[in-house]
Amino acid sequence: MYMRKCCLAILFYFCCILLLGGCASLKETAKGVAGISTKVLQDERASAISQRVNYGYETCYNKSQEILKKAGSYIYAKNKEMIAVYISENDTTPVGFFFKSIDGSNTEISVSSPSTYAKELLSKILFRGLDRMLHPEKYPKEPEEEQEKKE
Repeated sequence: MYMRKCCLAILFYFCCILLLGGCASLKETAKGVAGISTKVLQDERASAISQRVNYGYETCYNKSQEILKKAGSYIYAKNKEMIAVYISENDTTPVGFFFKSIDGSNTEISVSSPSTYAKELLSKILFRGLDRMLHPEKYPKEPEEEQEKKE
Protein backbone atom coordinates (compact mmCIF):
# COMPACT_ATOMS: atom_id res chain seq x y z
CA MET A 1 0.00 0.00 0.00
CA TYR A 2 2.80 2.40 0.95
CA MET A 3 4.69 1.57 -2.26
CA ARG A 4 1.60 2.26 -4.36
CA LYS A 5 1.13 5.70 -2.78
CA CYS A 6 4.79 6.53 -3.39
CA CYS A 7 4.54 5.51 -7.04
CA LEU A 8 1.37 7.57 -7.50
CA ALA A 9 2.96 10.58 -5.79
CA ILE A 10 6.07 10.32 -7.98
CA LEU A 11 3.92 9.96 -11.09
CA PHE A 12 1.82 12.96 -10.05
CA TYR A 13 4.89 15.17 -9.47
CA PHE A 14 6.44 14.02 -12.72
CA CYS A 15 3.27 14.94 -14.63
CA CYS A 16 3.13 18.35 -12.92
CA ILE A 17 6.75 19.09 -13.78
CA LEU A 18 6.21 17.95 -17.35
CA LEU A 19 3.09 20.09 -17.79
CA LEU A 20 4.37 23.18 -16.02
CA GLY A 21 7.82 23.04 -17.57
CA GLY A 22 6.42 22.53 -21.03
CA CYS A 23 3.79 25.28 -21.11
CA ALA A 24 5.85 27.59 -23.30
CA SER A 25 6.70 24.84 -25.75
CA LEU A 26 3.08 23.64 -25.85
CA LYS A 27 1.92 27.17 -26.59
CA GLU A 28 4.55 27.61 -29.31
CA THR A 29 3.65 24.23 -30.81
CA ALA A 30 0.00 25.27 -30.97
CA LYS A 31 1.00 28.53 -32.66
CA GLY A 32 3.13 26.58 -35.13
CA VAL A 33 0.22 24.30 -36.01
CA ALA A 34 -2.02 27.36 -36.46
CA GLY A 35 0.62 29.00 -38.65
CA ILE A 36 1.22 32.04 -36.44
CA SER A 37 4.44 31.12 -34.67
CA THR A 38 7.15 33.77 -34.35
CA LYS A 39 9.82 31.39 -33.02
CA VAL A 40 11.54 31.04 -36.40
CA LEU A 41 11.77 34.85 -36.58
CA GLN A 42 13.34 34.99 -33.12
CA ASP A 43 15.79 32.26 -34.14
CA GLU A 44 16.81 34.19 -37.28
CA ARG A 45 17.59 37.44 -35.44
CA ALA A 46 21.32 36.65 -35.49
CA SER A 47 21.29 37.16 -39.28
CA ALA A 48 18.86 40.09 -39.27
CA ILE A 49 19.25 43.23 -41.36
CA SER A 50 19.40 46.14 -38.92
CA GLN A 51 19.18 49.87 -39.35
CA ARG A 52 18.88 52.84 -37.02
CA VAL A 53 16.18 55.36 -37.98
CA ASN A 54 15.53 58.91 -36.79
CA TYR A 55 12.14 58.27 -35.23
CA GLY A 56 11.09 57.84 -31.63
CA TYR A 57 10.05 54.31 -30.74
CA GLU A 58 6.26 54.71 -30.83
CA THR A 59 6.27 56.81 -34.01
CA CYS A 60 8.60 54.32 -35.70
CA TYR A 61 6.42 51.35 -34.69
CA ASN A 62 3.20 53.01 -35.91
CA LYS A 63 4.67 54.27 -39.20
CA SER A 64 6.19 50.85 -39.84
CA GLN A 65 2.76 49.23 -39.49
CA GLU A 66 1.33 51.74 -41.99
CA ILE A 67 4.11 51.13 -44.52
CA LEU A 68 3.87 47.35 -44.24
CA LYS A 69 0.09 47.37 -44.68
CA LYS A 70 0.37 49.72 -47.65
CA ALA A 71 2.96 47.38 -49.20
CA GLY A 72 0.40 44.55 -49.04
CA SER A 73 1.95 42.62 -46.16
CA TYR A 74 -0.35 40.74 -43.81
CA ILE A 75 0.34 41.38 -40.11
CA TYR A 76 -0.29 38.11 -38.27
CA ALA A 77 1.26 38.87 -34.87
CA LYS A 78 2.51 41.87 -32.96
CA ASN A 79 3.54 42.92 -29.51
CA LYS A 80 5.39 45.93 -28.06
CA GLU A 81 8.77 44.92 -29.50
CA MET A 82 7.84 43.12 -32.72
CA ILE A 83 5.63 43.03 -35.79
CA ALA A 84 5.41 39.69 -37.63
CA VAL A 85 4.08 39.72 -41.18
CA TYR A 86 3.60 37.48 -44.17
CA ILE A 87 4.84 39.00 -47.44
CA SER A 88 1.21 39.02 -48.61
CA GLU A 89 -2.01 37.19 -47.88
CA ASN A 90 -1.04 34.65 -50.55
CA ASP A 91 2.69 34.36 -49.77
CA THR A 92 3.01 33.19 -46.18
CA THR A 93 6.77 33.63 -45.91
CA PRO A 94 7.23 35.09 -42.40
CA VAL A 95 9.22 38.27 -41.78
CA GLY A 96 9.79 39.79 -38.34
CA PHE A 97 10.48 43.43 -37.50
CA PHE A 98 12.04 43.93 -34.07
CA PHE A 99 12.15 47.42 -32.57
CA LYS A 100 14.65 48.66 -29.99
CA SER A 101 14.64 52.19 -28.61
CA ILE A 102 18.09 53.79 -28.76
CA ASP A 103 17.04 57.13 -27.28
CA GLY A 104 14.03 59.46 -27.50
CA SER A 105 14.49 60.16 -31.20
CA ASN A 106 16.24 57.05 -32.57
CA THR A 107 15.08 53.46 -32.94
CA GLU A 108 16.86 50.40 -34.25
CA ILE A 109 14.86 48.04 -36.46
CA SER A 110 16.05 44.49 -37.09
CA VAL A 111 14.40 42.52 -39.90
CA SER A 112 14.59 38.73 -39.74
CA SER A 113 13.22 35.89 -41.84
CA PRO A 114 14.19 32.38 -42.82
CA SER A 115 14.03 33.68 -46.41
CA THR A 116 16.86 35.99 -47.47
CA TYR A 117 14.73 37.29 -50.35
CA ALA A 118 11.78 38.17 -48.09
CA LYS A 119 14.05 39.80 -45.51
CA GLU A 120 15.80 41.95 -48.13
CA LEU A 121 12.58 42.86 -49.95
CA LEU A 122 10.61 44.01 -46.92
CA SER A 123 13.56 45.70 -45.20
CA LYS A 124 14.13 47.73 -48.37
CA ILE A 125 10.44 48.68 -48.54
CA LEU A 126 10.29 49.62 -44.86
CA PHE A 127 13.55 51.55 -44.62
CA ARG A 128 12.85 53.42 -47.86
CA GLY A 129 9.30 54.22 -46.70
CA LEU A 130 10.51 55.58 -43.37
CA ASP A 131 13.24 57.64 -45.05
CA ARG A 132 10.73 58.95 -47.60
CA MET A 133 8.47 60.21 -44.79
CA LEU A 134 11.42 61.93 -43.16
CA HIS A 135 12.94 63.35 -46.38
CA PRO A 136 10.24 63.60 -49.09
CA GLU A 137 12.41 65.99 -51.13
CA LYS A 138 14.85 63.13 -51.90
CA TYR A 139 12.23 61.07 -53.70
CA PRO A 140 10.40 61.88 -56.94
CA LYS A 141 6.61 61.93 -56.82
CA GLU A 142 4.98 58.66 -57.73
CA PRO A 143 2.38 58.64 -60.54
CA GLU A 144 -0.44 57.95 -58.03
CA GLU A 145 0.46 61.08 -56.05
CA GLU A 146 0.60 63.22 -59.19
CA GLN A 147 -2.84 61.96 -60.24
CA GLU A 148 -4.34 62.74 -56.81
CA LYS A 149 -3.08 66.35 -56.94
CA LYS A 150 -4.63 66.94 -60.38
CA GLU A 151 -8.07 65.85 -59.20
